[in-house]
Amino acid sequence: MKQHRSAQAQLKAFVRRIEAALRKDYGVPVVAPARTLLDALVETILSQNTTDTNSSRAFRALRLRFRRWSDVLAAPTNDIVAVIRSAGLANTKAPRIKAILARLLEEQGRLSLKHMGRMSNATAMDYLLSLPGVGPKTAACTLLFGMGRDVFPVDTHIHRLCRRLGIVSRFANAERTQEEMAALVSKGRALSLHVNLIRHGRRVCKAQRPQCADCVLVEMCDSVSALNATSGRGASGQRATKVG
Repeated sequence: MKQHRSAQAQLKAFVRRIEAALRKDYGVPVVAPARTLLDALVETILSQNTTDTNSSRAFRALRLRFRRWSDVLAAPTNDIVAVIRSAGLANTKAPRIKAILARLLEEQGRLSLKHMGRMSNATAMDYLLSLPGVGPKTAACTLLFGMGRDVFPVDTHIHRLCRRLGIVSRFANAERTQEEMAALVSKGRALSLHVNLIRHGRRVCKAQRPQCADCVLVEMCDSVSALNATSGRGASGQRATKVG
């Protein structure tokens, strides 16, 4: 038990170092709040499996075409599909959005998520996960960006970096990574670490041809250490230029 606590404390300290290094390099993220929590949820659903640019374009088009959420609920699904097509998977996302709106109207008598303001993080997560098409990442993003809650979502970039850095097992899936990171991210640092890990994953630690020579985390990286070992470099040798 003591060994487990010690290992957990070391991992938390390691994650603090990573967050501090990224914050020094990229700065403190400033994120514009969503108009409403329901806006945040729908925009997050639209962001699934696509780029921020495409999902933002789809959300703007949706709100321009349908001024109220009641208009979205009343619209034929095919009309919604046509409007949000730029986000990709429109034939899946449109029915999910309508199903969520229908559920809210049935349960709450209005198209709003204001009732979640009284919920704890755990209760709010459970509630969001009960909605159609909402998984752990979508739920956590909604809480982080829509409510300012101190929760840590894991997307594809963060999942890749957490495995490369050795924070989680290289066999861990994204959901497992999110569960483990919840206990490792320091209080008040979820937004900073989330946004800056994504920035780092897009600019430097890319899925293909990562730019290890330009990486501020290179001295902490398990993947680089492994590559240095196999190439005969010592810990104080030259930086590796590539990881798998």
